[in-house]
Amino acid sequence: MEGDAAPTADMIRAQLRRLRTAAGMSQEDFGRLVHYSGSMVSALELGQRPLDRLFLARADEVLTTGGLLVYLLKLAERDGQPSWFRPWLDAERSARQLRCFQPTLIPGLLQTENYARAVIRCDDLLSDDEVERRVHARLDRQSLLVQPEPPQFVAVVDELVLRRDGEDVQALMAEQITHLIASVERPHISLHVIPAETGLHVGLSGPFNLARGADGGWVGHMEHQIDGLVVDGDHEVATLLARWEMIRNRALSRRQSIDLMKEVVTEWT
Repeated sequence: MEGDAAPTADMIRAQLRRLRTAAGMSQEDFGRLVHYSGSMVSALELGQRPLDRLFLARADEVLTTGGLLVYLLKLAERDGQPSWFRPWLDAERSARQLRCFQPTLIPGLLQTENYARAVIRCDDLLSDDEVERRVHARLDRQSLLVQPEPPQFVAVVDELVLRRDGEDVQALMAEQITHLIASVERPHISLHVIPAETGLHVGLSGPFNLARGADGGWVGHMEHQIDGLVVDGDHEVATLLARWEMIRNRALSRRQSIDLMKEVVTEWT
């Protein structure tokens, strides 16, 4: 864990050492209880190995922290997000309505762990540890859809997203689309598919997201290969909302989209 996340990661290690010591356990004793070697515990506490979510979850159980260490890890992962992405995370977390258009990928809030990992691994410049950190951060974002009062989430994708071909991805896509079908059974989640025969449409200019806060105001977000941009100017937001309506009008209904997903997953299996 690097950059802005480092201070939080150091705090987790310090808390781990303090709690272990207060419990009267050596690193070897503690390691036996969490199913790690004493040398691995030492490496994690000294920062010689990256923090491990499974290890911290077991540590929380052994030390009866009430989930403190895993919670701190979530904070560290958020701190490790690029500075340009954090304003959107805040808008997303507090939104009452979310809109997402994705012409090339399954929206992040609806991705399975395996799909997210496969997409993130496409960047050969990322280490295995960084890939896993990003996967867990993406999955943590999805918790907002299962909270007691979740936002209304509506997504639109191109049919091509569902029909990503290749023998190496068939099982992956079957699992992912099955997950989509289960997700949209929840009343606050909708996914609409733009049929392949639609041809050209305004959404082909690129993906974007919209979030409506409790105050009724909208915020937009657009991401590209290098970074992203949060859009909150009246004119820009109005443009994105207008484009959203145009895109949504080109897509199938909720029921038609579910039927299409069922057809596709049958082909994959």
